[in-house]
Amino acid sequence: MFSLTVSDHIMIAHSFRGEEFGPAQKLHGATFVVEAEFRAVDIDGLGLLVDIGLAKQELGVVLGALNYQNLDAMPEHAGKNTTTEYLCRFIHQQLAASVKAGKLGNQGVGVTGLKVTLRESPNAWASFEGDV
Repeated sequence: MFSLTVSDHIMIAHSFRGEEFGPAQKLHGATFVVEAEFRAVDIDGLGLLVDIGLAKQELGVVLGALNYQNLDAMPEHAGKNTTTEYLCRFIHQQLAASVKAGKLGNQGVGVTGLKVTLRESPNAWASFEGDV
C-alpha cells in the first residue's frame, strides 16, 4: 500500500454541549494542523499516487470553508458537537467527494483509502480513516 500525505492548518471557533466539556462549553477558539493521507494499492506509470499539488489544493479548498469560521453558526454543523473526531470525519467526507469527482487528476482514480488527522497539539490528536 502506498500513501501520500499533505497538510495545512485551520483556526476555528466553536462550543460544546455537555458537562463533560467543562469550560469548553463556552465559545472558544481552536487551531488544528490537518493531515490528509491518500492511499492506493499501486502508483501510476509516472510513479505517482496522486498529484501532490492537486492534493494540497483540494485540502485547501475543503479547509477554506472552515477556516476562521464559528462552526456553531454554520448550518451543516448546527446542533452538533464539532469535536476533533467529528471534524476528522467531516473533512474526510469532503475530501473523499473531491477524489470521486476527479479533482485529484488522473492519478486520483487509484485512491482507495483516506486518513484525516487533526492535531490539536503535539500531545493530542485524532484521526478518521476509511475507504474512498
